[in-house]
Amino acid sequence: MPKFAANLTMLFNELPFMQRFEAAAKAGFEAVEYLFPYAYDRKELAAALRDNGLVQALHNLPAGNWEGGERGIACHPDRVPEFREGVARAIDYASALGCPQVNCLLGKLPEAVTAGDARRVVVENLRFAAKELEAAGIRLLIEPVNSFDIPGFCLTRTDQALSLIDEVGSANLLLQYDIYHAQRMEGELGATLTKQIARIGHIQLADNPGRGEPGTGEINYPWLFRHIDALGYAGWIGCEYKPRGATVEGLGWREALTR
Repeated sequence: MPKFAANLTMLFNELPFMQRFEAAAKAGFEAVEYLFPYAYDRKELAAALRDNGLVQALHNLPAGNWEGGERGIACHPDRVPEFREGVARAIDYASALGCPQVNCLLGKLPEAVTAGDARRVVVENLRFAAKELEAAGIRLLIEPVNSFDIPGFCLTRTDQALSLIDEVGSANLLLQYDIYHAQRMEGELGATLTKQIARIGHIQLADNPGRGEPGTGEINYPWLFRHIDALGYAGWIGCEYKPRGATVEGLGWREALTR
């Protein structure tokens, strides 16, 4: 049976953030993930995990001015020092939280920067991050994001991500496979998972259209969960969807779709 991690950025968002850990545990989750830990004290986050018997499955590298619309800075040639400072900060938090992996959102292609120049700086940044994180015992992931939700994002498809991983050439860099983003951009979910499962470090889910709970859209999640199990994937599946109502009221999909 799949292991589900509650994405606290999306789920239980009717509660203040620090209360979401307890709510996730009470709802039966054993792991959590969320976009960023950096606005909170490391010790308080670690205590929330420990007190509620939760594992931290994932968080992201710092991604620039999120509130201002930035979605990562790894593709910005003029912000390499800031990116490297973010790697150190991510290591600091991940180490304190026992988080085994972090995701790098590459960002939206800056104006006046060519795709070729952006790729060169991405490769340089990922090589640096993969090496630094490996020394700390932490895995690095990159995630394609669909261009409908985030126009201009510089990494949108699985094949693009794998090409980058090949060029970086680090065994410490893997793919974060978000089922929702992949469905919107390319489909072929089962075939891609079968072919690339050894290169996938983390999976996330939501249904399409609407990015709601599994079972609310077009994706055949009962089949997909069985398929993921059959492939031997042992990692967490992050529940990064938008609840239609109160989070707990919509959690029946976990039992209904995994029988």
